[in-house]
Amino acid sequence: MSEATLLPAFDDAVRSSQRVFRTALKAIAEPGTMHTLDDSLSLKGIDQLAPAGYALCLSLLDNETPVWLAPGLDTAALRANLAFHCGCPFVTHREQAAFALLTVNELGDLSCFTAGTDRDPDQSCTLLVQLDSLEQGHATFWQGPGILKERNMHLPLTDGFWSQRHAHRFPQGLDVFYYRKSPDSASTQHTCPARRAKRGELNVCCRERWRKSHR
Repeated sequence: MSEATLLPAFDDAVRSSQRVFRTALKAIAEPGTMHTLDDSLSLKGIDQLAPAGYALCLSLLDNETPVWLAPGLDTAALRANLAFHCGCPFVTHREQAAFALLTVNELGDLSCFTAGTDRDPDQSCTLLVQLDSLEQGHATFWQGPGILKERNMHLPLTDGFWSQRHAHRFPQGLDVFYYRKSPDSASTQHTCPARRAKRGELNVCCRERWRKSHR
């Protein structure tokens, strides 16, 4: 591993990691809501991994969380930085992963990722899914724990993706964090209604428990 391969993590590792982790907890408590990760504006992505994805990795991964990397994100630089900053091991088989970094290209078949068991649903894999946008898809209506009545999202995902949830029987399922790539500095894309992305912002993430909770 060369020094040139390693990139900076958070400027304030403890404080920034805690803040991003609290944001992730809010997303867990309120599925279908979007949250801005704007704590460390100097954080940059690694190759194809967006800054928001890198921030989540720095906050969620450690030496006890085996990680599976999608081919489109899997680079020597990413492996070196996650190994150095997080200490996480990498696995070649999806069923061995506690976390997985995915792009839209891997969402056609999620059957090999562990969905937990009836006794230990918390042992399921958590997916960190990088999308080009969080708002340019068809409307989906979300119901379930953490949602008072109903929420709707417009994630750019196919019907085939949503139909896979029927393979998981409650309480089994996959936890999914969605985040989008960083906009160009001149971009005017919205991160949530009536709000534009700030320059240098780490964008947004939302989360769901991936089982039969939508209609």
